[in-house]
Amino acid sequence: MELLLTLLILALDQGTKIWAARALSVQPLVLIPGVLELTYLENRGAVWGLMQGWRFVFLPATFLFLGCIFWLYRKKRRDMTSLTRLILSLLVSGAVGNLIDRLFLGYVRDMIFFRLINFPVFNVADSAITIAAALLVIETIFVKKKATTFDLLEQCFPQKKKKPSDE
Repeated sequence: MELLLTLLILALDQGTKIWAARALSVQPLVLIPGVLELTYLENRGAVWGLMQGWRFVFLPATFLFLGCIFWLYRKKRRDMTSLTRLILSLLVSGAVGNLIDRLFLGYVRDMIFFRLINFPVFNVADSAITIAAALLVIETIFVKKKATTFDLLEQCFPQKKKKPSDE
């Protein structure tokens, strides 16, 4: 089920990016005047356009993140709740969606603009990552008896245990 969700979000992300590059590159499409519009933007940075031109950092970091997620999924799937699997699917689809753009185009295609609050332009992949982040917060607050996504992600980067003589 997670694979199907991941592929569906990835297809939606790439499809909307292709459409936006063709249809919106000349003129934005105003959906709700003064509130919401679709516009085409090429982002060579990270979230909110920060770190412009840092592709050399984003690519290896994304591969490292995805490697960690796939390792976790392979080794710890039985320990995961349905919510954890949903969170990981959203994170993977968002990361891969923007990775495809960075690898093949050198930038990420964005198109959704909330003009009302002048929010930075974003895309479907960014939305998947944002939803996953919100679910991570909810999971951290409300899931007590089972391992959370953070607990599992922590296993990708085990900390060296201190010896009694180190204290």
